[in-house]
Amino acid sequence: MVAIASDRIERHGHPSHAATHGYLRAVAQVAGALPLVLPALGDALDADTLIASIDGIVLTGSPSNVDPARYGAPQPHAPMLLDRDRDATILPLVPRLIGAGVPVLGICRGFQELNVVFGGTLAAAVHELPGALDHREGDHARPIERWYDDSHDVHIVPGTRLAALAGGTHAVVNSLHHQGVERMGRGLRVEARAPDGLVEAFSVEAAPQFTLAVQWHPEMRIDDSPLAHAIFAAFGEACRARQQQRLRASAHA
Repeated sequence: MVAIASDRIERHGHPSHAATHGYLRAVAQVAGALPLVLPALGDALDADTLIASIDGIVLTGSPSNVDPARYGAPQPHAPMLLDRDRDATILPLVPRLIGAGVPVLGICRGFQELNVVFGGTLAAAVHELPGALDHREGDHARPIERWYDDSHDVHIVPGTRLAALAGGTHAVVNSLHHQGVERMGRGLRVEARAPDGLVEAFSVEAAPQFTLAVQWHPEMRIDDSPLAHAIFAAFGEACRARQQQRLRASAHA
């Protein structure tokens, strides 16, 4: 069973919790796990029960951003979509999940959440940095499927988990983000960078289980990208290993 982080949204005037289909499909069809949408309920969630019940978690992408107050930055002058309910749910939960050995896959906002959890900071507008690529999704008038076309290369660090999944040190990925890593969190290992030097993937160095965070969107390319497929397949294998450990521990309790 894999928890899928959700956003707190409004639906027909009602507060709701939502996760997009691509994440659920990738977990069900490629990882081979049962996806369960995790509501953004903050401390109303019982973390102990969750940890005892799941075999992995996907920290999803989102139109919203991590509140800058969470990493000590001032609020930006330009409007920024925030989701403080999600912040209050995911940011305290992640250290406990990692400490308990739960496999973690972070994607886009989830990548940024993991960096903040480990004490890192975010640049609010990567495209405004000197020498930086424009990592945004581009023309919104395009069909939504075209938003997820490959847009730039990444250099993968040799010897990393991602290099093993990619079968080398080069990949081409899609890019749909305004924010990015400004300062890396403590204990995180860089796994890939964009041509402009921006960190595009990392793992948690001290975690023995699968932990991988990517700034792009593999969930939208599982049908035609070998790397996207490999990421979710490897995550699924790690979740099955966690399931066996969890069931053995339960049997001996």
